[in-house]
Amino acid sequence: MTRRAQPPGSSRSRQPLLQFLVLIEAQYACIFWAGIYCKAHGIHVRLNLRIGGLSSGLAVILNSGDGKENPSNPRLVSYSDEFGQQSVERALEYVFGLPNKSLGPLSGPVDSNLVRSIIKNHLSSDSDSLVSNRDGVCVFDNGSGPDVVGLEEFSICSEIRIVKPPLLLESLAVFSSARANACVWKGKWMYEVILETSGIQQLGWATISCPFTDHKGVGDADDSYAFDGRRVSKWNKEAEPYGQPWVAGDVIGCCIDLAHDEISFYRNGVSLGLAFFGIRKMEPGFGYYPAVSLSQGERCELNFGARPFKYPIDGYLPLQAPPSSSSFAKQLLDCLSRLLDMQSVEHAERSSVEKLRRLKRFVSLEELFYPVCHGICEELFSIVEADCRGAEYIGWGPLLLFFMGIFGVRAPHDWLSLDRVLDVFLEFQGSRVMFEHLINALSCACKTASLVLTECPYSGSYSYLALVCHLLRREQLMVLWWKSSDFDFLFEGFLSRKSPNRQDLQCMIPSVWWPGSCEDVSTESSMLLTTTALSDAVSKIEEKHRNLCLLVIQFIPPLSPPQFPGSVFRTFVQNLLLKNRGADRSMPPPGILSNSVLVSLYTVILHFLSEGFGMGNICGWLKSCDSSGHDIGFLHRGGSQSFPIGLFLKNDPHRAEISRLGGSFSHLSKSHPMHDQEAEVIRWEEGCMDDEETRVTHLTKQKPCCCSCYDMEFTKCSKYPIRTTTKSSRHHCSTIPERSAQVAAECSTGSLNDEIADKPSSSDQSESEFGYRPVQHTRTVPRNSDLSSTTLREEELLDALLLLYHIGLAPNFRQASYYMSHQSQSISLLEETDKQIRERACKEQLKRLKETRNNYREEVIDCVRHCAWYRVSFFSRWKQRGMYATCTWLVQLLLVLSKLDSVFIYVPEFYLEALVDCFHVLRKSDPPFVPPAIFIKQGLNSFVTFVVTHFNDPRISSADLKDLLLQSISVLVQYREYLAAFENNEVSKQRMPKALLSAFDNRSWIPVTNILLRLCKGSGFSSSKHGESSSSSVIFQRLLREACISDEELFSAFLNRLFNTLSWTITEFSVSIREMQEKYQVLEFQQRKCCVIFDLSCNLARLLEFCTHEIPQAFLSGPDTNLRRLTELIVFTLNYITSAADAEFFDLSLRRHGQSLEKVNRGMILAPLVGIIANLLDARTDSESKEQNDIVDVFANMECPETMHYGLQYMLEYNWATSFRGETYVPKLCSLEKFLALLISHSDSKKIEGLECGETDANDGMCCICYASKADARLQFLMYPGNGNGKTGFITNFVG
Repeated sequence: MTRRAQPPGSSRSRQPLLQFLVLIEAQYACIFWAGIYCKAHGIHVRLNLRIGGLSSGLAVILNSGDGKENPSNPRLVSYSDEFGQQSVERALEYVFGLPNKSLGPLSGPVDSNLVRSIIKNHLSSDSDSLVSNRDGVCVFDNGSGPDVVGLEEFSICSEIRIVKPPLLLESLAVFSSARANACVWKGKWMYEVILETSGIQQLGWATISCPFTDHKGVGDADDSYAFDGRRVSKWNKEAEPYGQPWVAGDVIGCCIDLAHDEISFYRNGVSLGLAFFGIRKMEPGFGYYPAVSLSQGERCELNFGARPFKYPIDGYLPLQAPPSSSSFAKQLLDCLSRLLDMQSVEHAERSSVEKLRRLKRFVSLEELFYPVCHGICEELFSIVEADCRGAEYIGWGPLLLFFMGIFGVRAPHDWLSLDRVLDVFLEFQGSRVMFEHLINALSCACKTASLVLTECPYSGSYSYLALVCHLLRREQLMVLWWKSSDFDFLFEGFLSRKSPNRQDLQCMIPSVWWPGSCEDVSTESSMLLTTTALSDAVSKIEEKHRNLCLLVIQFIPPLSPPQFPGSVFRTFVQNLLLKNRGADRSMPPPGILSNSVLVSLYTVILHFLSEGFGMGNICGWLKSCDSSGHDIGFLHRGGSQSFPIGLFLKNDPHRAEISRLGGSFSHLSKSHPMHDQEAEVIRWEEGCMDDEETRVTHLTKQKPCCCSCYDMEFTKCSKYPIRTTTKSSRHHCSTIPERSAQVAAECSTGSLNDEIADKPSSSDQSESEFGYRPVQHTRTVPRNSDLSSTTLREEELLDALLLLYHIGLAPNFRQASYYMSHQSQSISLLEETDKQIRERACKEQLKRLKETRNNYREEVIDCVRHCAWYRVSFFSRWKQRGMYATCTWLVQLLLVLSKLDSVFIYVPEFYLEALVDCFHVLRKSDPPFVPPAIFIKQGLNSFVTFVVTHFNDPRISSADLKDLLLQSISVLVQYREYLAAFENNEVSKQRMPKALLSAFDNRSWIPVTNILLRLCKGSGFSSSKHGESSSSSVIFQRLLREACISDEELFSAFLNRLFNTLSWTITEFSVSIREMQEKYQVLEFQQRKCCVIFDLSCNLARLLEFCTHEIPQAFLSGPDTNLRRLTELIVFTLNYITSAADAEFFDLSLRRHGQSLEKVNRGMILAPLVGIIANLLDARTDSESKEQNDIVDVFANMECPETMHYGLQYMLEYNWATSFRGETYVPKLCSLEKFLALLISHSDSKKIEGLECGETDANDGMCCICYASKADARLQFLMYPGNGNGKTGFITNFVG
């Protein structure tokens, strides 16, 4: 490519200018070549003029007249020689690439006719070279033309539609196949496939005998060969591993070499290796056809040569010959390029020009530009009109290269030259077709462009976006694009960004480092520089996306009645959301390129709402803007806020299937019609839902995190995210937020309901009162009617932003969370393996460990690269700031709307889902946005209020949403800094204790258990292990105790469900253990199930321990039902836990991968049982009341005293020293030992007194589990030999 002289400050500018003098004999006075050569090579020449001694035939390249070196202002000055041959002839010769003196003296002025005559007389339009060597291909006419390669209609199996001409295909059936109407039997041929989607597609070659069915396609039979990048396989009857995974936007080159009988494939111009060799030779006319097979919803675009290849492979020809006019058009565009080269260096200062004019005739190239350019364009567009098929090829090839060449792929761009060409082009009606193809080509180029590290920051789609943004500033071109039937499709292409696969990331991030790795410090610096360069490239692409969207927003379409700015952008957004409406159900709609379009559009709107539109008057037409806040982003303005209720009440097509908090829109519109409120706007004051003492707004002294001075200071730290995260983390992994793995595990606990299907429940959920305190400074007012409703509102953009986040960003953040968690686990395993290598001496073990280490290391490196890419793409500082502001704005809106029952039920579910997801993404983001201590405190106190007041809200119909809010609380309360936010929130303290107790039902009991357990830590025998009391909440323990005492009915229902649930989990656990014992093998799924149920059982037992510690009178006073059920449950649990025939197998079934027996053992369930008994014994001793239930008597009256005695003795003999610090547990065990002695004594006295075994209590006919119905089953105890201690164990069976 021609190297251009760079302007001042350019990195490619030359050092002090060379002194250069060119003297040529008069008869060869064509000095332009020296000037153009110097200009092309960046050489700047200075000549000291002596007017008296200036020779004829001299041309000079001058610097500025003041003698200063100015490399940005070179000029070409020329004049005629003594033979009368003028510089204009020499200039034209250079422009048209003609030999010296091939043009005679001109007899008239330079105009279009002269230029066209030169073109016709001296330029060749012969295209024979293009069609030579095409023996070996046969194209069958399918109605489009004799030489046009397309699909063979009768070959199509199932259903394939052409989405966009000429060959953008989509499969509408489960599996569809088709082949082209051309075959090859000799030579080297290729075609390209641009992947619009990245699912299952089989691309390759097949003979006419290859059968296509609903389940078989290309590569599934003899003489058919295919590559599938989704399954990373090549196909010829059977699949074999081959190639790389492909992504949407990849260009796959399918090549066949019939000289060597080979087939190979290329991904973005890079060979994937030889795929097949020794393929069968074919006869003329019976060769190999290009063929494709697509699964349902898959899209790809075929190019057989109708357009220039993106990545042509040397030696391979396209199946369709290029049009005859393409070569001639390229010559003409090359002439234009040379004309612009000359024109760009002809800017001499007037004083120097006048000196030469006094000597000889001076010809200004400025005077030549228009007639020469106009004449070339006349000829260019005349051949385009004569060859309509050639217009597409020229627009996608020579014209695109021409514009990119003059504009430049890197900044600074040559705006002046581009504008001069556009002025001339747009004078011709034929240019409209060319610009249509050019815009299509630029859109496609944005889809297929990849980031290249060495080209950063001007890499990827940047150069194409920069060019199209400049083109669309012309109103004619914007109207031309808007009128195109493919406007939305092309707009999506411009917003596309190709995602990298694993191999791409290796090239983009060659050096990988993480804290604790063995790599040296230089690797850390190299990775930091790499991620910085990639961040800059992503930022520049995002900037161009914003520029393009601003052009569309400002565009006023030529329609009647007149439209407002933003109408075209709104329509595009709505159509895009309509197209992706299935994505909110985690079902990607068919034919969707990728969610990169959604991500790009989200990023654009987020920047508009957070950072402003970046233009002085852009907000003038925005409905919600006022003159006082133009320079402040919508999300950061503070003060009075408003939102149009009508956004919720519309049933637009893109919202038709979106669920609302109260149910479906069709159901709500019938049961709660709201037609009279569609024109209303709700208004409130920022922070009105927060306590005045803790309120943080944009108008208070202390600002929210997104606008505080700390945000600016913290930015300095985030410039080095690897080091910053290391300092704030307790782990070795830099890109993992602290405890992210544990949080992810806890959040996923809710999914265990799928495995635990038959959990019993004895009571219905009790609806709590939702009498919130009244909202101050809120009102609902009619919307202003002075502007049309078609005016784009910032609130509309916020609404679209949330839906884009929900269907576009959330899946990416889930993927990022997976890589972060997997990276943390892989680093732990790698470190553990390194430790074993240092300790092992056996060669065989060392070899195996080293192989394992290499695998773990590759996993870590892959995860680090992915985490770095997600950090570059999604966690830039301004995005975190915008996301935080979005959370604060949205949670206030939802709290205000919750006061209006009729409106709240119409709020789309994705509002709530986006809020919760965005909150937790920010909380765990890398680099961290702000420290956890102020994350909630400085701006998101309202989030705590919202989740506490709505996790049990009966107006929310979706149980999944309620679980989502519960899981949020469950995750937050495990952190000391976030738990403090709940303790300082008045609404939380008032509502959460009772709401949690009432929410303990057959669906939500797992997250509720986790929350209660974390609030109750440190309150009993089992909670004093390993210092767990540091995470307890004394405030909420007191509030829970008060709630249980004040509302006996609520506590009784909770206790009943707690008994039932624990009985069920223990039963399920015993059944799972028994199944594995019978097979004597531990399957991964069964082991995981055992571990989960065992953990849940331990947690439920610890809740019971808390109840006996804080409210012992519930068991000791009044009827002894609770005490009897508690006693039976203890015996029931001890029977299963202590009666395992194989203790080693029992412990093995509880161990997770990487866990030791010190962390998972029977002591986890035995400890709360000890605590329960000890709590009741202590409470009986401390109480002064004489009317108490006799604990010893209730335990002693159990039907199986031997089993109970054995269980209690087992707990006394258990090795508690491995689970506790110090000897704080000893007094509890002493109390338990005395209790066991009393039981044994009581049992012996019963035998002496000769009590009758047939005596039963009044309740013997009732179920001993729920006490709510008559018993319809009996427990059968089977005796088996003990564990070598001389005692007998029991296994309990249910007998119907």
